[in-house]
Amino acid sequence: MKEIMIVSTNAHKIEEFKQMLEPLGFVVKSLLDADEKFDIVEDGTTFQENAAIKADFIRNQCNIMAIADDSGLEIDALNKEPGIHSARYLGHDTDYTYKNTVILERMKGVTNRSARFVSAIALAIPNQETKIFTGVFEGEIHTCIAGGNGFGYDPIFYVP
Repeated sequence: MKEIMIVSTNAHKIEEFKQMLEPLGFVVKSLLDADEKFDIVEDGTTFQENAAIKADFIRNQCNIMAIADDSGLEIDALNKEPGIHSARYLGHDTDYTYKNTVILERMKGVTNRSARFVSAIALAIPNQETKIFTGVFEGEIHTCIAGGNGFGYDPIFYVP
């Protein structure tokens, strides 16, 4: 069986990867399983760079196949903010209800409400070039917080 490291401590994300990869014969590990704590500096300027930084770091440190992602919300009227800083926008431990409220305040009166979710996933395999996959989901910023099943920025993202 092949081992693969999910470069995350997000239990929900790790479980999703396990559901996808274990039936294919992978032993899925994560940063939660690691004996040491890694300080990975995400200093890229794009989602793709940050995903690759994380996957490459673990591949190189542990000599194991690694998958990492970076994702976030880009709002055109806010110069693509929060962008790569989506998780730590307005502070590392800031509640998303507050973040969403601030964004809605900043968007008052703005007619161009176009926005997108961007997700980049990097796959780093020992002795191979890192592969990066990107998905983009277009929509717009709603005028209020809505919905009941979303999390993060989902409650203000609207798909017409």
